[in-house]
Amino acid sequence: MMLAVENVSCRYGGFTAVDSVSLTLHPGEILGIAGTNGAGKSTLFAAIAGQQQASTGKIVFNDSDITHDAPYIRAKRGLVRTFQVPREFKSLTVLENLLAAAPNPEGEQMLAALVNTFSRRRKERELIEKADHILSFLNLAKVRDTQAHNLSGGQKKLLELGRVLMLDPQCILLDEPFAGVNPVLIEEICEHVQTLNAQGIAFIVIEHHLQALKSLTKRLIVMDRGIVLAEGDPQSVLDDPRVQEAYMGGVA
Repeated sequence: MMLAVENVSCRYGGFTAVDSVSLTLHPGEILGIAGTNGAGKSTLFAAIAGQQQASTGKIVFNDSDITHDAPYIRAKRGLVRTFQVPREFKSLTVLENLLAAAPNPEGEQMLAALVNTFSRRRKERELIEKADHILSFLNLAKVRDTQAHNLSGGQKKLLELGRVLMLDPQCILLDEPFAGVNPVLIEEICEHVQTLNAQGIAFIVIEHHLQALKSLTKRLIVMDRGIVLAEGDPQSVLDDPRVQEAYMGGVA
C-alpha cells in the first residue's frame, strides 16, 4: 500500500468531524471520496495532507508514519494536495505561480547567487523548461504570462494541479476539482488525471460531481457525518440504499 489511514478521528471540542475512518490507497490507484456537505471529506483530506492534526489514529505513507509530519514534510515525501477554492498567487503570472512552487530553487539561496551564478542560472532555466512542459500538458501555455487573477475558475483549477506537479508527486489529493468548472473543462481535467495516473501518480479525489467521479475511479468511498458509509466499485456504492438516502433521492 502507498497510503494507509488507520482509525483517524478529528475533533473540534465536542464535535467529531471525522470518526475513526480507515482507508488504503495502492500505488497507481485513483480512489474517489464522495459525500454531502458536512460529511467530513475535506477534514479527512486536511488530516492526510497535514493541515489538520488528527485527534486519534495513524497515517502511513510509503511505510513511513507521517501522522505528526508538517505539510511541507509530507509534500517532500511525495504527498501533495490541491484545494477546493484555488489559492493562486493572484499578482503573479501563471508561469511565476509554478516557479514559486518549485522545491528549493537555487535562485533563492544567497550563497548560490553570489558564488555560483552559472549553476543558479542553469537551474532556473531547467525549472522554466519544466514549468513550460507542465503548462503545455495542461493546455495553459496560452496564458503563461497572464496574471493568475485573470484566469477562469477552471483554469485556476488546472493551475493548482500544475503547481503540485512541480513537486514531482507520487500521490495527489484533489479537493473538488470539478466545482465551478464547465463541462468541457471537467472532461479535460479527467483526461489529465487519467494521463498522470497512467504515468504512475496515484490520486484521491473528493468530489460532489458523482457521474464524473464514477467515470474516473474504480473504487469509491462515500462518507456521511464523519464515517465511511459505503465502499466498493462506484456503481455498487451508488446503488446502496444508505447512500441514496444520504443524498436524499438517489445518486445513480
